[in-house]
Amino acid sequence: MKSTVRYAFLKSLPVMFGYIFLGIAFGILMQQAGFPVWMSLFVSLIVYAGSMQFVLVTLLSSGASVLLTAAMTLLINSRHIFYGLSFVEKFKAMGKRYFYMIFSLTDETYSVLCSVKPEDKAEKKQAMFLIALFDQAYWVAGSVIGAAVGGVLPFDTTGIDFSMTALFVVIFLEQWLDAKSHIPAVVGLVSGVSFLLLLGADNFILPSLIVTVTVLLLCRRQIEGKPEVSENAD
Repeated sequence: MKSTVRYAFLKSLPVMFGYIFLGIAFGILMQQAGFPVWMSLFVSLIVYAGSMQFVLVTLLSSGASVLLTAAMTLLINSRHIFYGLSFVEKFKAMGKRYFYMIFSLTDETYSVLCSVKPEDKAEKKQAMFLIALFDQAYWVAGSVIGAAVGGVLPFDTTGIDFSMTALFVVIFLEQWLDAKSHIPAVVGLVSGVSFLLLLGADNFILPSLIVTVTVLLLCRRQIEGKPEVSENAD
């Protein structure tokens, strides 16, 4: 068990350095929006949606409807549907931990899980569970620290919400470098820029996400088939 915990912790370290600081940024934004510390803790425990949590601050502050909030959450995190399918069988084999593994699957956790190759004394299923658990713990800890510190020290929060933009950029670059097909990235980029120019910064997100998801669903066979074609050609 000690070997498994040690292995999982070491694998999660790169995520820790990112999640703690992003969590702090989220906690500070929640505090500045007038929400108590326990609210930051609750959201990070129950929602745990990364970039969507930053959007959630604005939605909660503006009194957005539950339907709009649910739709935004589904669309912003819909990318999990595509790569989450590759872990369905592995997660099912984990028994009672199955639902938590689905809930805790973020972009960064997915990347780490793909590289899990435990040492002889480390148990793979337990290591995967601990990696997911550690990653969420880092985010929760950062959120609470940010919410608590933001209420005590007079921070200048100008520009701190740029951490959400930075998160999107990092995720985009990582997926671009790792992906065999760049079609999803190009579709999302073209759709986002097009609707930004047509509808403006306040109204482009929802329609661009709808179009992106629709196009990717329609082109799913072509996207998944590209690697097979290139392998056959070789």
